[in-house]
Amino acid sequence: MNDTTLDQNMPPQVALRPPSEIMRLERMGSFFPTRLSFLRSLLRKLAQEGVGVSRRVFNLDDNGFGHTVYEVSLDGHPYSLIAFSKELAPENRTDRVIAEAWDACFVLFDGQPTADDIVELHGHAIHQEAGQYNPRVLVLSRANKSVRLFDHVVERLSNGQQPDADMINTIGYLMRTTAVYGNGKFGLADRSEFMDRPSLSQPFRLEMLTVYLIREFTLDLVNHVAERAGDGDHVELGESVRRQLGIGNSTGLGMAPFLVSHPILINNWMLVRETALARVRALKIVSDPEKTVFTALLKQVSTHLDQWNVDDTAEQARIENLRLEYARIRDDVENALSTDYPWEKIVELSRSGGVDVQELFVALVLEPHGVLIDGLCDCMEATNNARLDPTMRMASLRSLIEEHYRWALDLDLSSDEASALVWYVSEEKLEPRLGDRREAFNERREMPHHVAHKVKALYGDLTDLSDSQLIAEFLMKFPKHRDIVRRVQTVATHVYGEIQDNLVAAGVRPIDLLRCKLSFFGASKFDPRSDRWTRITLYQGAPTARDLSVENAADVFLPAFEPVQN
Repeated sequence: MNDTTLDQNMPPQVALRPPSEIMRLERMGSFFPTRLSFLRSLLRKLAQEGVGVSRRVFNLDDNGFGHTVYEVSLDGHPYSLIAFSKELAPENRTDRVIAEAWDACFVLFDGQPTADDIVELHGHAIHQEAGQYNPRVLVLSRANKSVRLFDHVVERLSNGQQPDADMINTIGYLMRTTAVYGNGKFGLADRSEFMDRPSLSQPFRLEMLTVYLIREFTLDLVNHVAERAGDGDHVELGESVRRQLGIGNSTGLGMAPFLVSHPILINNWMLVRETALARVRALKIVSDPEKTVFTALLKQVSTHLDQWNVDDTAEQARIENLRLEYARIRDDVENALSTDYPWEKIVELSRSGGVDVQELFVALVLEPHGVLIDGLCDCMEATNNARLDPTMRMASLRSLIEEHYRWALDLDLSSDEASALVWYVSEEKLEPRLGDRREAFNERREMPHHVAHKVKALYGDLTDLSDSQLIAEFLMKFPKHRDIVRRVQTVATHVYGEIQDNLVAAGVRPIDLLRCKLSFFGASKFDPRSDRWTRITLYQGAPTARDLSVENAADVFLPAFEPVQN
């Protein structure tokens, strides 16, 4: 499969849902993780290869401060997570990007670090972005404790008791990361430097591995501190509790522009997801084992929705509405399993509700069909870059705009509301920001996310030009349109590469961009704290390293836990 077409020997499939339906913010902000998500494909890879996690160094004091080193081997090559843990004053604990200190900092190192490597990296990792790194550093991260849960677990374990199950389920993590950097930032290894390693070819494979190892560190850390705090009566976390603890993440605007800046990559992600759905919808008959899996998942999702609660009143109302819509059609969904083309019928049944329940069932119907769709994960990387074709004629460019950007041409962009916002890069942190266009800002720092405006301006300047004129000639007169011409040409062959909404209009919700991308990572339990940042959980419910197997690696759908019996 290349970036836009599928192998000629592909299984039967129905027509893909069109970009005009999928590439809208409202729908993208309703995505759920699927078995195609990056963390799930990593777990399957680790299980299939029998990859274990070894703890090579564990140098922590009684309070859990010090450093540890965890190692895994992929394709015979070792990778090491070095974790640095230190005391953090309460007044310095913040998830905001302005933080300068954290409970723990992490480096994923290419190979086995020496003692000198560890000393040198410690001096930089504790400063995160302000440190200096070489290409043997693959990923840089930091995390803060969920102090309430961490202290509770230590107290319970040190006294010989397991932690409160309700508290575990509600919070879901002992630590939450506030950044996971890779791909050449701050001098880290560029992705191109290790793309020839088979196990690392999929997007964000190293970042997902880093988070998985951080989870192992947090579990070992809390057991260690509890043991040192106890009087010999301590117990370790039970296996079921270990599995319920994932890694939290706090994500803000820094992640949002990615979906705009990488149209070829995003096209491939969406194309794989829609192709998987199209294959499943084309199945005429469901086997009894597949019915059994799906029926169990229906119950699991009900429990997950009941256990998914957030503080934001609008988002909580949205979840409650999803529960009602899901319950309303669940019986009809189960009955559809006995008919021909059941998945197609189930997808149609979901259309009686809103986009949240529709996308929930998209994720659900994919679950029983790993053999059919898991291989598509190998098609989610982008192997080529956008290129400008200067030999195209004006007539062809007009046609591309009219076909693929009709949504932009039809927008009324004349009002102040249509240009109310501006995406820009902050001077202090060099991080993406979203501000009010009426306020003073450095125009040189504006990010080119006003795509609809740029397309309309381009189309307007094409009006009086000859159909036979070359783009090269046009751009000599209008060089400002070079980037948008290249983008139009790119999206013409990568049709899921453009978000079909005005991203600078008043009322735009960046949280929709965040949820879309995080769903591909495998995030669950979205907990928006505003329309610009959210908390989520990764790996909650997933097997830990010591019990991961081929049999349970796929058992990582939306986490749900049995209610506590009083």
